[in-house]
Amino acid sequence: MALRPGRAVRSPTKRPWTRFSRSKPRKSFIKAMPHKDLHQFKMGAQKADFDMVVNLTSEEPVILRDNAIESARQTANKYLEENVAGAYSFVVRVYPHHIIRENKMIAGAGADRLQKGMRQAFGRPTDCAARLHKGTELFTIHSYKSNLPHVMVALERARRKLSGTYEIQTQ
Repeated sequence: MALRPGRAVRSPTKRPWTRFSRSKPRKSFIKAMPHKDLHQFKMGAQKADFDMVVNLTSEEPVILRDNAIESARQTANKYLEENVAGAYSFVVRVYPHHIIRENKMIAGAGADRLQKGMRQAFGRPTDCAARLHKGTELFTIHSYKSNLPHVMVALERARRKLSGTYEIQTQ
């Protein structure tokens, strides 16, 4: 089954569904957690002598799926690994807690009449997402000032994979 487009779930005004308890499963909104696509949060060399910090910061509130964050992470990390291997530290600063629920409709043979379903149906958990507010740092890269052009290109490539608007901030 194909994913619904990101525009269907990126509105930050929707209520977050995050309660999942292993110790008290009857108290959970979520009975079974969907799998997460984002597994790595720290990449590169963890050195103490980096003299530059660059952040990718959200300029508006948005909900980002974990597979979009993973795609942006892979793009940026691959570029940095090819160009400045061992001279950077890359950190994903958000964790996908928000559970996306979807009311799946029946399709296939005999679907000559469209199914209406219920309004505001609760649905089943299908995916995980991160809720970003304005000013939230999504990615942080520590490196040397001589690598600034490569870091900027890597974050620009990552920014193209994400919905919403982002700013690259250098410290």
